[in-house]
Amino acid sequence: MRKLIHKTFGLRDGEIFISFLMQLYIFIIITVLLIVKPTVNALFVSQLGADNLPYGYLLVAFIAVATTYFYSKAIRNFSLVKITVLSLVVFSLVFTILAVLLNFNFINKFILYFYYVFVSLFAVVATSQFWIFANMVFNAREAKRIFGFIGAGAIAGGIFGGYLTSIIASNFGKEYTVFLASILLLACIPILRKVYTLRIQYLNTFKRKQVIASQDQLEKSSLKLISKSKHLSYLAFITGISVIVAKLVDFQFSDFANKAIPNSDELAAFFGFWFSTFNVVALVLQLFFTNKILNKLGVSSSLLVLPLTIGLGSLLFLTFPELWVLIIIKGIDGSFKQSLNKAAVELSIMPIPLHIKNQAKSYIDVAVDSIATGFAGFLLIFFIKKLNLSTSYITVIVILFVFIWIVLIYKLREAYFESFKKNIQKTLTFASNNNVKPQKGNNLFDIKNVLENGTEEAILNMFDRLKDYKLKALQKPIIQLLQHSSNKVKIEAIEYLDFFDDNNILTKIEALVYEKDDTLVYIALDYILAHSPKTEEHFFNTYLNHSDVYIANGALLALAKQSQNNQSLGVLYQLRKRLEDKIELHTADDDYVKKEIIAGLLLSIAYSRMTNHYDFITKHLNNKHPYIVKFATIAAGITAHEVFISDLLNLLAIKRHRKRAIKSLKNYGPRIINVLLDLESKGELKSKVKKNIPKIVGAFQNENAVKMLLKILKSKDSTSRLEATKSLRKIKRKNLNLTISNRVIKNQIYKECGFYEDILEVLTSIQHTINKDLVDEANENNQTIYEARKNLSNALELELNKSFLTLFNLLSLLYNEEDIQIIFKAMKSEIKEAKINAIELLENLLDSAIKNAVLPVLEHFAIEEDTLDSSVIKTPLISELEYLNKIMTISGSNIRHFAVTYIKAADNRAFLPALLPLKKYRNKAVGQLAYDTYIQLLKKD
Repeated sequence: MRKLIHKTFGLRDGEIFISFLMQLYIFIIITVLLIVKPTVNALFVSQLGADNLPYGYLLVAFIAVATTYFYSKAIRNFSLVKITVLSLVVFSLVFTILAVLLNFNFINKFILYFYYVFVSLFAVVATSQFWIFANMVFNAREAKRIFGFIGAGAIAGGIFGGYLTSIIASNFGKEYTVFLASILLLACIPILRKVYTLRIQYLNTFKRKQVIASQDQLEKSSLKLISKSKHLSYLAFITGISVIVAKLVDFQFSDFANKAIPNSDELAAFFGFWFSTFNVVALVLQLFFTNKILNKLGVSSSLLVLPLTIGLGSLLFLTFPELWVLIIIKGIDGSFKQSLNKAAVELSIMPIPLHIKNQAKSYIDVAVDSIATGFAGFLLIFFIKKLNLSTSYITVIVILFVFIWIVLIYKLREAYFESFKKNIQKTLTFASNNNVKPQKGNNLFDIKNVLENGTEEAILNMFDRLKDYKLKALQKPIIQLLQHSSNKVKIEAIEYLDFFDDNNILTKIEALVYEKDDTLVYIALDYILAHSPKTEEHFFNTYLNHSDVYIANGALLALAKQSQNNQSLGVLYQLRKRLEDKIELHTADDDYVKKEIIAGLLLSIAYSRMTNHYDFITKHLNNKHPYIVKFATIAAGITAHEVFISDLLNLLAIKRHRKRAIKSLKNYGPRIINVLLDLESKGELKSKVKKNIPKIVGAFQNENAVKMLLKILKSKDSTSRLEATKSLRKIKRKNLNLTISNRVIKNQIYKECGFYEDILEVLTSIQHTINKDLVDEANENNQTIYEARKNLSNALELELNKSFLTLFNLLSLLYNEEDIQIIFKAMKSEIKEAKINAIELLENLLDSAIKNAVLPVLEHFAIEEDTLDSSVIKTPLISELEYLNKIMTISGSNIRHFAVTYIKAADNRAFLPALLPLKKYRNKAVGQLAYDTYIQLLKKD
């Protein structure tokens, strides 16, 4: 039964009971309305005439405005539940009195006007209270699925109530139908209390805090709240226009019907029959079309259906001014208004914060509705009474209002998006402010404290954070660090102070020249050369032939650096000869040469462009000592010579050298992209290298960079795709003139969604196995299997996360980046409300085809990330061999390594096919493990 309900209505576990309760509640409310409204309307029209309806409209407006004032005050001071219960009791009591009056035939003009106004107020107040509760019970995503189902209850109530009125009124009399309505109304009270207990009483803590934090908003008048919000203002105007149109149509319908059917009981039966028939049509629309139209068109576009169809019907009436055409127009209003339009209107107010929504919606539903009713009455009095026009002319006014209605809907669309964005941002800000954790300060006092009292590691970390900020206020404490015990701290201090010209620290720096540290000596000499008032000749004459080898080597490196822009200086001090001598002296046996000397020679060769010794740099790019590789990498970047490209690319695969290799390859400039494109076309880029290419290419904003990144985007490796999207976003942000193919990005979005769902299918099956066999595999004999399977599961979860990030980067390339990033922040937050609102906003931004692919992924991530047995993305369980075969096609996060490790631990011959073919393993270590496992399983009996 649950599966049938889910398949038919989209209800999920945990939603069925509460949804049926809410459906029953609105069923009773609308049943009562369709009993009392036709009865009172028929009495009013038959005894006072349709000409008096406009006065009834005006009276409704005046009474409603006064009622709204007291109602809003009550909402600010009392629980909505208490107010609703009291309202239901009052409505029931007043309808009981009406039944008694009808039984004794004690009806006069005053009573007719009173009940006409009272029924109008009941219609807007009771339904408004219900939909406010619905907005509290369900979030935006639940509402989109469930409001259609609940709305079917309202329509079914309309059908049931209308036909019930028609049957009972014709056979027993109107008083019995009204008395039955008063009894039915009391049945809503226990339903309301049950809904409150199940959902509203346990409104989550976040929502409660949000309401309390914004309690001051409730002190503002409803009118002020609406006037300060474009969203609410447009919604109020749309509501008002729709009511005016409905009343004008209703007047025409009632007037033509009264002229055709003069008997009040027959007229009541006529109204009851057609109102119920309209609701049958509405029920069909609700059950079979509302959700589909909402999903296809979105909320704001769905709002256009009602005014457009009324407009077309009105044009038809201008051609054929007959009752049957008015029945069609009234049918359109009654059917679409209670189905598609009602769901769209209720969804359109979803982005408004709960504390504002409760008050503003009550005002819109009651006051705006009633004021619009009064305005419609004024128009009818003016045109029909004063100008003595035929009721047929009302159609022209209807068409005019329909046009205004459509324009307002387009305005609401923009405000709807903005409200969602603001709501998400406020939600995240509120959560952030209410979950503040103590963090390490970054103010000036804290920085100075670290520099003056911190450990070596803390000071070095602080310098790394300050590298892009040259603060004059830090000059004094950093000068003090020149006396620090750590040479690394001294080096960082000199490099930071190099920015300033008024340090007056030359004496202190000159003292550091005599330290026994090659790097410190070179940095100190470089500072002296840049800031000393003495000439370059004096500097090199003093230090170049110094007896201290540290000083002489540092001076030689400084000379090589200076000679880049001053070749005559290199000639004057015989730079090349000196370097030749040093190379010959110190490279006879590298194993016994100090690493600092080799590092200095590498940089000197690079600065002096000694191409005949570039093989020295090449040799040390593959040195076993990381320190030397570091300086060889820097040297290769300084030269930007093509001979080093291959070795630098290989270093991208080694984590400790990656960052510096990327920086060196960037030094080659845009021409490096052509080299990479050529290597890519020849298939010579290794997967571990390829995933880091975007970090290099992304530094250059040109067509070739985009071309390269789009090629990488098609990679099977998740890290490569993720890095490519990051770089493409940077390029798009910095160079708006570059074109990134929307077609390629769209195709990649579809592929990424497919990749996410494939991973999810495998992960669901693995976790199902883990949960099923957890007890057995937790024992000592099977602990290895359990751990291997768990490691594989963790690696797949990492792949899911990377795929999710890639997907949002792709969406940022296709749509407004600011909007997508707001949604992304909300999705990554811990706040469910923010996630739900983010999905709803995204659904309204995306194209239909992309929406169908992306939304299941986001809904899974937001709602069911802890339960992989998802009803959003269908993930059938597959066998272990099947998911192991699938895993072998996935590249990234060491997944294949974990898969082979699991096969080895399981020691099951049935898994042999997953290991083949062995040549598919590019990683030598994984390939060897796969081969060993293959042999192990072959030997197994």
